[in-house]
Amino acid sequence: MDHPISVLLVDDHTLFRSGIRSLLQRHPEFAVVGEAADGFEGVKRAQQLKPQVILLDLNMPGMSGVETLQLLRQDSPDSAIVMLTVSEDAEDLSTALKAGASGYLLKNIDTDYLTRAIRRAAAGETVVAEAMTAKLVAQLQSGAAPPAASELDKLTPREREILDCLARGESNKGIARLLDLAESTVKIHVQSVLKKLKLSSRVQAAVYAVEHRRQHGS
Repeated sequence: MDHPISVLLVDDHTLFRSGIRSLLQRHPEFAVVGEAADGFEGVKRAQQLKPQVILLDLNMPGMSGVETLQLLRQDSPDSAIVMLTVSEDAEDLSTALKAGASGYLLKNIDTDYLTRAIRRAAAGETVVAEAMTAKLVAQLQSGAAPPAASELDKLTPREREILDCLARGESNKGIARLLDLAESTVKIHVQSVLKKLKLSSRVQAAVYAVEHRRQHGS
């Protein structure tokens, strides 16, 4: 790797930030470029530092993690924002994804899982903890109506292929390789899929695709 993956830590617990910084400093492929103790400082630091990945706590005093996430999505659209939290509540996960989170991880994950997740997030992949994805799908099944067939009918055959790839957590680069397309073309297709399905993130598209297959047995 030519340049280390730049990471910004936003968490109100000083000891936790110190632990994550120490952990990542053992890996030369990562560079913790900054820290913030609250959402306001986090948004400011993100604007200054333009990190590739932001690890963001969900529950913070003052401005909440979700409010911070919404501002970061506006001001730092190129950063992958991954929630790193103790909350295993499916509603918190759903809210974060709707607000544009790139992923959702639990603070009890091990070191190897975290470093892999940061690599994947930097590459544009989804990094939702497996247990949380299962909870979200269960929530969708119990409370949401099945995806309308008319929405999927709006997708071209190529866009359906793209959606299937998103459901597998593929990055744009991975999709380009699988479908023999230019990465720039994949980006255009992904944006088209999100627009047609009225979704705001790749993670939402992945969950949508998984839920549709379960509903229709495909």
